[in-house]
Amino acid sequence: MRRNEREITDSQAIELFISEQRIMRVGIIDDGEVYIVPVNYGFKTENGEYTFYFHGAKAGRKYSLAQSKPKVGFEIDGEYTLLPAEKACGYSARYKSVIGNGELSVVYDQEEKTEALNCLMKQLTGKSGFSYEEKTLSNTAVFKIKVEKLSCKAKER
Repeated sequence: MRRNEREITDSQAIELFISEQRIMRVGIIDDGEVYIVPVNYGFKTENGEYTFYFHGAKAGRKYSLAQSKPKVGFEIDGEYTLLPAEKACGYSARYKSVIGNGELSVVYDQEEKTEALNCLMKQLTGKSGFSYEEKTLSNTAVFKIKVEKLSCKAKER
């Protein structure tokens, strides 16, 4: 990170920020082209390691790419506020962001799919303990990013 003074290293602060956001952008290389897709997500942490989950169709570009377990990049941002100035180049912004990379895969295990969907629902609704019909579980693709590297940055003034 070029601006070390903006790095956030407090794991509780990072987890709080991630838990307050709703959209993650996932970037995947596809035949020499970058494919970026915004997704709703849920996450869990175990022993300081993050796993992100999102869902989608069992068809299409994202699903096809995920089956080969590609390396991906991801980004979450929020708390954006424009800071005006007298001159154009004096403008700035407050923000927080998380970037990282990891391995994308499809979740096939029904128990893990249920756990993943509950992570997603908790992120979106603040509620947990949902149950899912067997048909819903079998018709829904659940994706997992096992995070290999993650950093958080903020500009607050």
